[in-house]
Amino acid sequence: MIAGTAVSLIECAKTFADGTRALWPLSLEIEDGETVVFLGPSGCGKTTTLRIIAGLESPDPGGRVLFNGEDVTQVPIELRNVGMVFQSYALFPNMNVEQNVAYGLKVRKVSGEEIARRVREMLEMMDIVELKDREIDQLSGGQRQRVALARAIAVQPRVLLLDEPLTALDALLRERLRVDIDALLRRLGITAIYVTHDQAEAMALGDRIVVMSHGRVAQVGTPRQIYYQPSNRFVADFIGTMNRVRGVISNGVVRTAAGAIPWSKEGAGEVEVLFRPENLTFTDPGEGHLAGVVEAAFFLGDRTRIIVRGGGDTVLVVETSDRHEFTQGENVGLVVGPDTLTIPDGEAP
Repeated sequence: MIAGTAVSLIECAKTFADGTRALWPLSLEIEDGETVVFLGPSGCGKTTTLRIIAGLESPDPGGRVLFNGEDVTQVPIELRNVGMVFQSYALFPNMNVEQNVAYGLKVRKVSGEEIARRVREMLEMMDIVELKDREIDQLSGGQRQRVALARAIAVQPRVLLLDEPLTALDALLRERLRVDIDALLRRLGITAIYVTHDQAEAMALGDRIVVMSHGRVAQVGTPRQIYYQPSNRFVADFIGTMNRVRGVISNGVVRTAAGAIPWSKEGAGEVEVLFRPENLTFTDPGEGHLAGVVEAAFFLGDRTRIIVRGGGDTVLVVETSDRHEFTQGENVGLVVGPDTLTIPDGEAP
């Protein structure tokens, strides 16, 4: 097991020479052994943050990066002892698998006996022992990614940094490697910082997720907090599918054009409440909290996605594992799950 390293970002901002502000002041504490995922659309600042942690970029004056309380802001990447895994793999084509995994250890002048031991350990851990003599151009995308991970971990880094490492792979392989990476990080106990725009990856891998927008942090929380309790409209819209219904809170219900939804929290007046498609269940017409007409139904194998037109301009997305075959024009009643409504605190940052 590799000892985890706590990472502290203190007022880290980044302004490039042309005046572009890529990152507004960001402060964040990452615990040792924690996996933190930076999630957001292209250009939101997540990769810039990763590069500042790595030492590939310097924060604007006043920003600091600490490893276990030690200020490493001015320490170059080669002395920070971080491992990096890129989307492009960045493997050496003139070296075979075994030589690629050993490269970082040779640069650090580790003894030949120790290099052999660690390389063997990494190849076994990644289940690529039989590939040790293969050239890089003879490997599949998934095999190359395993080699890149093995090379990064072989040097026993203080922090493992992963920048969109699965983006170039097909969906099935991404799913498989996502599971493998999660198991690996748990087993090693290493501090990992992962950058992605893929929500499923973030949910599957992150102990915490940092959602970013326009160079600012939109929300930090566990996957469940981010999904079920978005703190602003950007997070609500960016993470998964969200239903939005306008109404008025009165006498313990939110009265909408499609019906009345029970409301157990404080509040009064006009609101926009949000809830997920899976928080709705069907009931007979005329029953339940909301009423509507089926506009379309899409069978997705493990579930069906139904578009329901309610009163006024209300359009609801419902996801169900019910085997009932919904037809266009069918009248339905809907029940909203208790305590599933949320009202974001504000707009996107």
